Amino acid sequence: MEESHEIFEHIQDIIDRNIPVVVEGKKDRKALEEFGVKRIIEKDAYYKLVDKLQNEKEVSLLVDLDKEGKKIYARLNDELSRRGVRINNKLRHFLFRETKIRQIEGLTRYMQ
Repeated sequence: MEESHEIFEHIQDIIDRNIPVVVEGKKDRKALEEFGVKRIIEKDAYYKLVDKLQNEKEVSLLVDLDKEGKKIYARLNDELSRRGVRINNKLRHFLFRETKIRQIEGLTRYMQ
């Protein structure tokens, strides 16, 4: 399954480059931890989250691909980009375009 290989590559890039990953909740965190991702930050109040991340060079916003996740993504992308934080969209865009995954917590099941 070519998709699985590419997903692993994107996850490994995040791990290797020690990029913090923003997720919506505990189930999303658990799914990414199963792949070895360490720097996972659960979504908090926007201002707290932006404050936590504004000194990072790069952040991955791996919020769900549903309507609510898209709103969260848009707001965080805007706030962090204005502060000079680069948003790493590679895995999110791949999942959205190439798979049927719409919730990050389903990533583990999808990969099995």
